Amino acid sequence: MGEGQRAMEQGATERWRFGEFELDLANRELRRNGEAVPLGSRYLDALLLLARHPGELVTKDRFMDEVWRGIPVTDEALTQCIRTLRRALGDDASDPRFIATVPKHGYRFLAEVRPGDAGGSTLRTTVADGSLGGRIAGGATIGGGLAGIVGGLLYGLAATGGGGMSVLVMVVLVAALGVLGGAGIGAGMGLAEILRPGRALPLIAGAALGGTLVGAFGQTLGRDGIAALTGARVAGITGLFEGLILGTAVGLAGALVLSGRFGTRGIVGSALAIGAAAGAMIAMGGGTLLGRSLLVLQAQFPRSALTMERLGGLVGDPGFESAALVATTMLEGAVFVACSAWAIRYAAEARN
Repeated sequence: MGEGQRAMEQGATERWRFGEFELDLANRELRRNGEAVPLGSRYLDALLLLARHPGELVTKDRFMDEVWRGIPVTDEALTQCIRTLRRALGDDASDPRFIATVPKHGYRFLAEVRPGDAGGSTLRTTVADGSLGGRIAGGATIGGGLAGIVGGLLYGLAATGGGGMSVLVMVVLVAALGVLGGAGIGAGMGLAEILRPGRALPLIAGAALGGTLVGAFGQTLGRDGIAALTGARVAGITGLFEGLILGTAVGLAGALVLSGRFGTRGIVGSALAIGAAAGAMIAMGGGTLLGRSLLVLQAQFPRSALTMERLGGLVGDPGFESAALVATTMLEGAVFVACSAWAIRYAAEARN
């Protein structure tokens, strides 16, 4: 008797949930974000066996007894079964979220398994379960703040001589800008998730729109604010173009996060690559992020503590010209997108 059949005969017709997945025992179906994931009957039995015993070692012999039910098969059949399950769950054997290998013994299911409700809602569509849209918005905001702290430390230490007060001011200002950017992008993503749950394209579009709007707001605020304080007009302020590119990049990374196909290392690696590519697009398009903005401010306010040439020397461009601008813009993009993706990942998986 298969694991799923045994569960149904025992009256277990409820749904089980883990991460963004749901196991419907009555209909013998695995769903991700409400959409069916094709899975063969025997492989589904193996997943049910693992999910019924989260955190416990399920031995190879037990798989053979309860899934293959005494039919002689090789160890390769079980290996192929686990490989297929990992592919269906978007799991990574080297950095598992769901199925961990216990060498020479068997496998262990890592995720918390929770009973689903009668309505069949999933992690992504349930407002009562912490409101995923709100968690995405909060995660992006936190991620933007983290990126701002990292950027503020980098520029504060490398471009101001490392004075304590200069570094502190830089960190506070850049963190505030990061929070503003992350909040705008996160608001767009969160709204898209509420209106069109589980859809990657609306999520990316929402992030792009949020980034564009906050870029326009930040450009106006920065330009007019500096003019009001100093009487000088500063041209090099991040705006719509940069907000659009960064927002799209965060949206793409967020969609990868919420697809459940990557572990932490895969998410961070992909986000770093996406962010670096976004930074390169901004730099090549003549856009402005923090490095170019600071260079403009240094030129207009020569008595400031800024010495961007020191930072340029670290990348082999003492004059802080094209090579340094491209390198720092790519680094800023990579850090911003990676921090955002990491924070969205953990916010999306948070429990009430």
